[in-house]
Amino acid sequence: MPALSAGSGNETGLYEMLTALPAQLQPHVDSQEDLTFLWDMFGEKSLHSLVKIHEKLHYYEKQNPVPILHGAAALANDLAEELQSKQLNSEIQELLKLLSKPNLQALLSVHDTVAQKNYDPVLPPMPDDIDDEEDSVKIIRLVKNREPLGATIKKDEHTGAIVVARIMRGGAADRSGLIHVGDELREVNGIPVEDKRPEEIIQILAQSQGAITFKIIPSIKEDVPSKEGKMYIKALFDYDPFEDKAIPCKEAGLSFKKGDILQIMSQDDATWWQAKHEGDANPRAGLIPSKHFQERRFALRRPEVLVQPLKVSNRKSYEETVECEEIEAGFRRSFRLSRKDKKTNKSMYECKKSDQYDTADVPTYEEVSPYRRQNNEKYRLVVLVGPVGVGLNELKRKLLISDTQHYGVTVPHTTRARRSQESDGVEYIFISKHLFETDVQNNKFIEYGEYKNNYYGTSIDSVRSVLAKNKVCLLDVQPHTVKHLRTLEFKPFVIFIKPPSIERLRETRRNAKIISSRDDQGTAKPFTEDDFQEMIKSAQIMESQYGHLFDKIIVNDDLTVAYNELKATFDKLETDTYWVPVSWLHS
Repeated sequence: MPALSAGSGNETGLYEMLTALPAQLQPHVDSQEDLTFLWDMFGEKSLHSLVKIHEKLHYYEKQNPVPILHGAAALANDLAEELQSKQLNSEIQELLKLLSKPNLQALLSVHDTVAQKNYDPVLPPMPDDIDDEEDSVKIIRLVKNREPLGATIKKDEHTGAIVVARIMRGGAADRSGLIHVGDELREVNGIPVEDKRPEEIIQILAQSQGAITFKIIPSIKEDVPSKEGKMYIKALFDYDPFEDKAIPCKEAGLSFKKGDILQIMSQDDATWWQAKHEGDANPRAGLIPSKHFQERRFALRRPEVLVQPLKVSNRKSYEETVECEEIEAGFRRSFRLSRKDKKTNKSMYECKKSDQYDTADVPTYEEVSPYRRQNNEKYRLVVLVGPVGVGLNELKRKLLISDTQHYGVTVPHTTRARRSQESDGVEYIFISKHLFETDVQNNKFIEYGEYKNNYYGTSIDSVRSVLAKNKVCLLDVQPHTVKHLRTLEFKPFVIFIKPPSIERLRETRRNAKIISSRDDQGTAKPFTEDDFQEMIKSAQIMESQYGHLFDKIIVNDDLTVAYNELKATFDKLETDTYWVPVSWLHS
């Protein structure tokens, strides 16, 4: 086998040798498979490129270029000083301008560094009288601009030492890789910190700009690299760290609003997670209370009555009679129970069980993932929620009329006798009382109730029936039912129709009428002041207790404006990407 040697001039170069090697080895190779392997290996483009680079470096090493001088920057400064003493003509002024340019000065500085081969930092010599038992220390210099350092400190309860409590992901300290949790802080900018409180040290750091020098005793404990992947959560409550007495460092906290999407950067601390807003270009994380910690705080803070369903009113209510109005395009008023008679209406509701929402009454965070509906998928269930009289059904009617082939509503079940003008499966699905009760026991109803000794209810199968026809199912239910519909099968999008201010209600509903449940005919009656008051109060309770389940809030101030906003929301729902619970994406 020929020896591999790099040559110059007439000698064979390494690159040429590499190219010719497979052919020279061919007589010594037994199988075609081995020969193919050699051709592939020695013909690899990256290997050829590497060899070419090697030959270029080897060539210049032989040339041994020597810099003409090692102090070009100093020479330029001397020249500028000498020119300043001369009579300034246009040429001298132009040369002085060139010599003062930062890019030229930087170029000369780099030239001198390379010429002097002075690449390593110059460290002071070790003192001769060092104590072998003294703790080893690190001198760290970080450049701090306006951003926080990204670390918190605490006083060790046993030793009294000031130690690094946590490193904020993405912050200056984290990016440097020089400071670690457990490191003991001895000095900041030459100021000893042994006798200082953490608050005083934080003040020193806050007032420091530019380079900050730390004297640190490294922690013995080795950092374990985080194996956490990208985790996103939806915040179900508002949070302001400056109002949180428990947070270890308010300045390190991350504020957010209900509905914000947060990226979890670290869960190393069981009480305080590190997170940042999704899409935020700033890499630095902030502290937020962990899910378990926040659930405990909420559970201790909230009175029990707050998580109970809305109380049934003894006063007359509107738009809630079980009878259905005949309206064009096959639209009927959604199933609702009359609450005027507490004796006949037991306000019984049974909902499909959903284990993932056992703690939904203590809303903190929900793990989410981006989701976009595919063309071959069924449409997402659209759930409409709102107080009586807010105009929810008028909005739903306008949607149905706009495209009867695209939108649909469920057909309710009932145990009452079918009337002569009614058809089974059109106005109602008529079933026996025994079958209805059996379906209730089997959790087949989303919600149901009893009125004048007859059952009325909306079944899960009636929703599936609409979706199976490749239609968008419009369903309005009581707000406490919503959480049980949030499943992989339905992937519901919940819209809360909210009333405007009571002043606007008086102005816009002055000549309007609503359906009264006073009699079986569903007589239209003018709004009263009590109706407005009850609508506002009911909306406030709904939003307070169930607002974390709402994906969209539309204020029905003007019916046309509200409809246009609702229609635009529906159009985006079919094409845009939304954050949904991760459980909806995995069976």
